[in-house]
Amino acid sequence: MKNKKRGLAMVASSVLAMSLLSFSTSIHTSAKTQTVSSQAVSKNYLIAYKQTLPKDYQTEIKNAGGVVVKAIPELGAVEARSTNPDFLTKLNTTSIAAANIEKSFKLENGNPEGADGKPVALTPDSNGTYWSSQWDIRHLTNEGKSYAIESGGTKTISGVKHKAVVGIIDSGIDKGHPDLKANFIGGKNFVPAGGYYGDVPAEKGIQSDVTDTNGHGTHVAGSIAGNGKVKGVGPNLGIRAYRIFDDSGSAPTAPIVDAIVQAANDGVDVINMSIGGFDSLKYYYEGTRYSDIADVLLWKRAVQYAVKKNVTIVASAGNESLNYADKKSLTDYMNATYADSGIRFSGVTIEVPGSTPGVINVSSSNKWSSNKLAFYSNYGNGFIDVAAPGGDNGPVYASTLDLNQRDFTYRALSTWPRYLDAYFTMQNNEGYAYLHGTSMAAPKVAGIAGVIKAAHPNYTPSQVEALIEKTALDYGKPGHDELYGSGEANAFTALTGK
Repeated sequence: MKNKKRGLAMVASSVLAMSLLSFSTSIHTSAKTQTVSSQAVSKNYLIAYKQTLPKDYQTEIKNAGGVVVKAIPELGAVEARSTNPDFLTKLNTTSIAAANIEKSFKLENGNPEGADGKPVALTPDSNGTYWSSQWDIRHLTNEGKSYAIESGGTKTISGVKHKAVVGIIDSGIDKGHPDLKANFIGGKNFVPAGGYYGDVPAEKGIQSDVTDTNGHGTHVAGSIAGNGKVKGVGPNLGIRAYRIFDDSGSAPTAPIVDAIVQAANDGVDVINMSIGGFDSLKYYYEGTRYSDIADVLLWKRAVQYAVKKNVTIVASAGNESLNYADKKSLTDYMNATYADSGIRFSGVTIEVPGSTPGVINVSSSNKWSSNKLAFYSNYGNGFIDVAAPGGDNGPVYASTLDLNQRDFTYRALSTWPRYLDAYFTMQNNEGYAYLHGTSMAAPKVAGIAGVIKAAHPNYTPSQVEALIEKTALDYGKPGHDELYGSGEANAFTALTGK
């Protein structure tokens, strides 16, 4: 893979973790944040060793006043917990590359149905499907013509017809959904009993239970491999669920990078991560300077590990409407976001995992324009690789910003867990929902990568990315631009080479 995003990992600091106060960032379905109480006694730490885990790492951590929560030997990483405020200073640093309080991601599930709590009337086509409402998939597949070239199936593997498999690192999947169950081939739950911080009684810690309690992961899955009333980019692609968000919608960094390792070890062909957050090179809290690089370093190691195992990785660029190339605006955004927390940012802000070398970073295009991204999408030269349809509220809203002028049919229609509260389902259409976001754009590219791997199983991640970029529709300014990168990715052109 081309290393177009250089000079980040070894000097970055984790924006969202520090010794006295910690915060969680949101995944790219929302820009909201959540504060963790500064009165918490026990804190989680990430430790990135210089190479492999030393034989006595458990003893070293114990002597510093901590306990091991999780070890990831493939990454030379340890997640530890301690009540000792001097835990980091007491660690034996001779074998440690970086250590910091662990960053946490927050999945916003206040209104995840994407229609803001309002019922959306959806009439099935004459054949009982919702194909006419899937403007995004119809466009990506040239009205389904790409399916005749490669749909990800026809070769039987373990009794199931899948040529390629996409790992979905997210909130889980409704594995019994009629549009997904034929393509679901297992996965792993990384959420421990009681949740990550022991305050979510609903979590039982069963590793095989990847039940989606939020909806986000199921919606992503339908865009990749839906095969029923709605179709995905590859209706016969295999999908594996790696559930990293607990019932409260939270996930620390460690289980996410561990899920990348697990997916790579499982032999998936593609990983989709519709998640992300921001890191900063330098920030201050109560006059003390912090520079925590373990989070970013482990993101880099995890991606490298997967790419070496021939896995193509796709991530969403984010929904903050930010120009990533304008470093001052990013710093200003972080200072405004955390103004009430006593944190001051003065260094360069970066984004993970999208900016990590080896990741295809995806911005969000829309139905109605080939010159304007969806209003929420992040962008920037050297930041965006390609765009894909993530949907928005339509052209009238874009020109007026009048909330009453939103048209939800311009958003992306996909699968939704059938068992969630009726508040999160569409009127008379249980199991389907409209959402919009770069979270909805990334899985379209992951699906394209999947059908490319099905058609060309020997392709490396760099070859998959090169083909996606070469055959992308050249929207925006001619050539590579800050909005669309190489253009809007397209399954039909990628499979035909045109």
